[in-house]
Amino acid sequence: MQITEYPKASEALKKALGLTTSPVAIRLVHSKDEIPSGTEKLDKTVRHCYMVSLARKEGKVFYSTADNHECVGGAWSLGLREISESLKTGDFYFKLGKFETPAACKRTIDQIPHLESGATFATLYAPLEKAQFIPHVILIVAQPRIMLKLAQANLYQLGGRLHSQFSGIQSICADTTAQTYLTGSVNFSLGCDGSRKFSGIEDGEMVMGFPAEILPRMVHAVEIVTAAPGSKK
Repeated sequence: MQITEYPKASEALKKALGLTTSPVAIRLVHSKDEIPSGTEKLDKTVRHCYMVSLARKEGKVFYSTADNHECVGGAWSLGLREISESLKTGDFYFKLGKFETPAACKRTIDQIPHLESGATFATLYAPLEKAQFIPHVILIVAQPRIMLKLAQANLYQLGGRLHSQFSGIQSICADTTAQTYLTGSVNFSLGCDGSRKFSGIEDGEMVMGFPAEILPRMVHAVEIVTAAPGSKK
């Protein structure tokens, strides 16, 4: 799909799914040359999940480097920074009361999807309709009913089963951005305490990421399954 077609694709997804915010286009930039001319650098230090909210709710287009990323775990999973010692050992989430032992936390951290540290120069964000770059991943944050339609759209062509992976932490950075980028597969996540507490992900919302390469197929399938006789209106 060409960049000029993104506004039409975004509008089609919004209309068919009843989205109240935009799908978010994300590119994991490896060098400064990939950033479109005129794109502004974010002027604050916040979390990746908050940056997603800026794009989907406020229509912001921007890029951010490691110094803009407040969440160490998010920056690590996206390839912007080395993993911190407290994350590596499991102490970080253990001290937050998320695991019975540091060992349980470490087993989880060891399986968190992440890019190679330093592989990413910057993260680039835009609501899909405003993207002037080719994204790697497209995120949708919405209610479970809408996630149901997205799940059905993913199975429309070939059928089968969906297999999502998540751990209740790092949902928007690792589960649906890094993992989707690394595997080329759709992933659904329940959100996490950080994204819900700090970034405007509502209690009644989930998050889903899909590789941008399948955008045309997703739009086509979403329009069909949402209009199907068996769909709840």
